[in-house]
Amino acid sequence: MNKRLNKVVRNKLLTLLLFVTMMVTVVIPTWAQEVAIPHISSWAIEDLNEGERYGIYPMEWYYDDFKAQISIDRLNTLITNTSEKIAALELDKNDEFIPIPHEENLTREDIIIRLYNILGQYQLPLEHSPVDYMQERNILNGTGKGLELDKICTTEEAVVLATRLIEDTYNLVEAGSKGFAWKVEHNGNTIYFLGSIHIGNSQLYPINQKLKDSFYKSDALIVEANLFEQEGGIDYFIEKSTYQDGTTLKDNVKQETYEKVIKVFEKLNIPEQSFIYFKPWSLANNLSVISSTDSQNIEAGSQAANLGIDMYFLSKAILDQKPIIELEGIRYQADLFDGLSTEFQENYLNMVLDSILEPPTNETQSSTNYLETWLNQWKNGNVEEFTDSYRAANTGTEDEFSSMLFGQRDKDMADKIIEILESNKKGTYFLVVGAGHFVEENTIIHQLKEKGYNVEIYK
Repeated sequence: MNKRLNKVVRNKLLTLLLFVTMMVTVVIPTWAQEVAIPHISSWAIEDLNEGERYGIYPMEWYYDDFKAQISIDRLNTLITNTSEKIAALELDKNDEFIPIPHEENLTREDIIIRLYNILGQYQLPLEHSPVDYMQERNILNGTGKGLELDKICTTEEAVVLATRLIEDTYNLVEAGSKGFAWKVEHNGNTIYFLGSIHIGNSQLYPINQKLKDSFYKSDALIVEANLFEQEGGIDYFIEKSTYQDGTTLKDNVKQETYEKVIKVFEKLNIPEQSFIYFKPWSLANNLSVISSTDSQNIEAGSQAANLGIDMYFLSKAILDQKPIIELEGIRYQADLFDGLSTEFQENYLNMVLDSILEPPTNETQSSTNYLETWLNQWKNGNVEEFTDSYRAANTGTEDEFSSMLFGQRDKDMADKIIEILESNKKGTYFLVVGAGHFVEENTIIHQLKEKGYNVEIYK
């Protein structure tokens, strides 16, 4: 692939990163042979929703004795990864700390002391005993039978304790990802804007408490599309993603294109029968996540999408029973992609296939490297740097694809936001939309400012 085409492919994939989560979370599960049910307790769901994003334990644990006694191997994994997460804060060391001895008997108290000893290495306010500290910080809440410190700890309990410890410590030192955030107030209404990168990694989490507090105090979450909407939206999306006329992908693309598809899916260990009914745009969207994250399989690509910012806040809204308002919806976005010309769909699929079969060389910066840069900028709240990087990446990419992603969509979303700001029904809202819709010219914030609304950076 020549340098010019490499640049085109890279730019297309980068643009898509701000839009494609839905494709992975909706379409990829249809390739799975069966969906396992996690073994988790209802009391732990909210903590686990937070903790699974920290990268301190594999989610495979959910399906294998998660509520049984934790093993030494699992505990070592959890303690090591928790230690690394705390070390990432780069706090001043406490060289005088002497680790508190523990029985190594896998009781709840044993786990608590091990976790406390992680914090003891740093200059933190640890005036209390491990149990007292954990209680005071609401890390240890006990059960209906009390603290049960002598009880053997389950994997689930240990994971929850580690998750709470990490979140609390990041909050204590006012750390966590800052994101790309803005705020607008008008007519007694307040909207917090958060620019999302729809594909993430565990380094993004925890998110800064100030951002989460803005979410918690909001009356509703506003998103492009509610990926958990079950009233026909997902069925409609699947219908639009697949051929309904009896034909297959092989009947609708060139032979050389189909041969490349076969090569890519053989590499991913996915049988031909699993994808032959999907249209080119749908396959390209899913494969672009795998390409951009350098994932080696479908599961890793799906995990990267689930670590996206909008998925995080959508799941929190579901758990908090917070109303979700859609700016577009799943049906609308399915129609957008399905409205691409058949010629462009095949060209788009070929670009993504080529990026997987012929990865970029050192001569060109890969989409994976760009994604890492953007995620770091999001983590540090560097809106200006992201704006420059994103605009540079999308210079000279005006075509059917970019016109679909931006343009009229931004105008329509801005109009709906203005309706909320002008409403006499006073409220506070937390809005999460792909970051590209905030930093490009003529997109949402630009249009709001042009119409006289005061949109400020929120830090």
